[in-house]
Amino acid sequence: MTTRMRVGAALAAAAVALLVALEGRAQQAGGDAPNVPPREGKRRKVRIFNGKDLTNWVGHEQYWYVHDGVIIGKNYDPVPVSTYLLTKEKFTDFRLVFDFMLAESEMHSGIAMWGRVAPERGDPFTYGGHLVMFPSGYGFYDLYGRNSIHVNAGRARPVGKQHDWNHMEILAQGNRIRFALNGKLISDWREPLPERIQAAPIGLQLHSNRVPQEVRFKGLELETFPSNELKTVDD
Repeated sequence: MTTRMRVGAALAAAAVALLVALEGRAQQAGGDAPNVPPREGKRRKVRIFNGKDLTNWVGHEQYWYVHDGVIIGKNYDPVPVSTYLLTKEKFTDFRLVFDFMLAESEMHSGIAMWGRVAPERGDPFTYGGHLVMFPSGYGFYDLYGRNSIHVNAGRARPVGKQHDWNHMEILAQGNRIRFALNGKLISDWREPLPERIQAAPIGLQLHSNRVPQEVRFKGLELETFPSNELKTVDD
């Protein structure tokens, strides 16, 4: 390894360490959040995706379709406002396990939850509420609210794959969101303002963008009022 390569590797390692340290401080700063216990309800597996079509979803037909068991969100022309493929059913406490690939562009996607459809923002299928972001920009976001509410890129980027399939799990219970990526727990975070949480559709994001992009989701398995454990974490 050349001196330049060693210096570059050292700088990259230092950058990741700094991100992780900053994220640790951010999580400590959010330690004042109340502990809202999981809600009570019937535990059931919900077939939100039948592998063939978008029967249980609503969204723009020009952006969303199914091919070979994969939900694809794709645009050729600019998307002025982030748009979502939304479940027809609303959820609060759930476990969602799925695979995701960013096939084209470098813009992040995500899973929206705990909010509401917000057509007054310029698109009939845009969303206001919580967003679990991946893969270009990892973290949790409050759409049309407080913006960034939790950072986790320092932990997620070394684990994630930018343009390949990633296996993910989101466990939402009470005011707590846990996010696992490719077998590793990335975030365990509580919403400090639980009054902002409401039963809402789950949304797959196609982000606003001026360039063509393509996002892919498959293997979506959803369970309501799940057990208090992550199913995909290796350690």
